[in-house]
Order: sequence, then C-alpha cells, then structure tokens
Amino acid sequence: MSRTDTGDFIMKSLKKINVNKNTAILLIHCEDQRGIVSKVTEFLDENNGNILHLDQYVDRKEGIFFMRIEWELDNFTIPTEKIGDYFGTLIGQKYNMTWRLFFSTQTPRMALFVSKMSHCLFDILARYQTGEWDVEIPVIVSNHEILKPVADKYGIDFHYIPITKDNKADQEKVQLELLKKYKVDFVVLARYMQVLSDNFINHYPDKIINIHHSFLPAFPGAKPYHSAHERGVKIIGATSHYVTAELDAGPIIEQDVVRISHVDSVNRLIRKGRDLEKIVLSRAVYAHLNHKTLAYKNRTIVFS
Repeated sequence: MSRTDTGDFIMKSLKKINVNKNTAILLIHCEDQRGIVSKVTEFLDENNGNILHLDQYVDRKEGIFFMRIEWELDNFTIPTEKIGDYFGTLIGQKYNMTWRLFFSTQTPRMALFVSKMSHCLFDILARYQTGEWDVEIPVIVSNHEILKPVADKYGIDFHYIPITKDNKADQEKVQLELLKKYKVDFVVLARYMQVLSDNFINHYPDKIINIHHSFLPAFPGAKPYHSAHERGVKIIGATSHYVTAELDAGPIIEQDVVRISHVDSVNRLIRKGRDLEKIVLSRAVYAHLNHKTLAYKNRTIVFS
C-alpha cells in the first residue's frame, strides 16, 4: 500500500460519521426596521420550518440589523432549490436585505496555503481527520516543498508554487486556476508567509482566513517573539481575520491572549505563541464553517 493509499485509509477509518440534521441557515443584514424578526420567523412557521437557532444584533450607531437563523428542512414545504427565490421575493426585497442562504447538506471545500511552519497545518488536519469539522480539504498549496510529506500522509494533493517578486502575478494565476479546478469555497492561510495581491483577494472576498501574532504592528518582522522578549511584554496574543487589501487589517474573527513573565525564554514564548495561533485559527475556521460570521464594513459579527 502506498503512502497516499495509507493516508486515505486512515482518513476513512478515523473520520467520524457526520450526523448533521437537514437544515438551512440564513445570514441577514439590513437597515434596522420594526417587524423584521416577526416576518422572518412567520415565513418559516407558515412553511412548516422548525427553528433550531436564532441570533440577532442591532448596531444602534450604524442602524443596521444582523441576524442568523437556522431551521430544519425535513418537513419544510418549499423545495430546497426554491427557498432563496421565495425568501428574496417575499421578504428580502421588502426590507432591502443583504442575505445569504446555506444548507447543511453542502460540505464546504477548504484549501490550505502553507510555507514552512507546520503547527497550524497539523492542528487543522487533526480536526479534519477526526471529523470534528464538516469540511473537505482537496488541496494544499505551498511556496516551499518542506510540508509535502504531510500532505502525502493525509492523502491530500500538494502543489508547490514558488513565489518571487518577478513571478508573483503569474504564479497567483496558477493558484487561482487550482482553486477553481478543486472547486474551493474558501482558503485558510495556515502560516503562509506571502502577501496576497488585491487581485487574488478580490476572487475570494471574506473567504480567506489568516492568522498572525497580535504583536503587529508593535513587533513586526520575522522574529516578533524575540522583539517581545527584549521589551519584557507580559501578554502575547494571536488574531485571526479575513484577508483584505489592507495588510493584516481585515475584519477580525477571533483573538486570544496568554500571560507570560520574565521567566519565559524566547523559546517558551514561541511555544506558547504557536499554541495560541493554532487555537485561535481553529476557532475562526469553525465559526466560518458553521456560517456564524457576518462581515460588515471592516468588522465581523460572530454569532454564538
């Protein structure tokens, strides 16, 4: 049995059977008005939809209403392929809503972009392998070859696409073609040490998730933990966000911190920081997978 076959066997043997209910999720935002919750829930009730989760928020400063609602489809009277049309016509247009509809039967496809560091990659693959996330990972893309054995072990296609300042535009075209070929829904930069161009980002708005240490911009560069150690910082952190044209300034999905002290060496800071990066990135990916994030301007509403 080849390494790839072994990886496939392990994946199929260990991955849990998903027991997701047949549900639909609506993410909505619009100008705040009276009656929105009533109209949406009435629409579902009249069509025999059993509501499982409902979360809402009003930004009073902006005057914007946000909502996430999930309901069972087993006895829903509107055919799945017609739900969007009905909702848009009967409610969406009336309230001038921006809305998106998702179905639990549609498994998202995630591409991973990596460079040399493996901690975030291994954490994601472990969650994928054990079935913690309902997601498919058809491809891993890297500007280095060092992590190819990891992809081979898990039976995932690996593409080495080196990037230089001279070939960046051409290589990003190759990357975009790959994502199209593999029918990728969103991208996770699992410590991918390259800045994406505006053109690349525009192909996946609010669908590229990044992770970085929270020292930016105070401690930029290749060795932020060394700089933090020299300054004697007492807290280190990590931030996961959607990627936008403004570097490391996209809508934040998840953040966390851990306290440190003078006894922590640089190596201990790096270890603690990488542990934090893994957790924060996994929380962000989980929120995105479950359609709990709604980006508005440069903020995110992350529903519980």
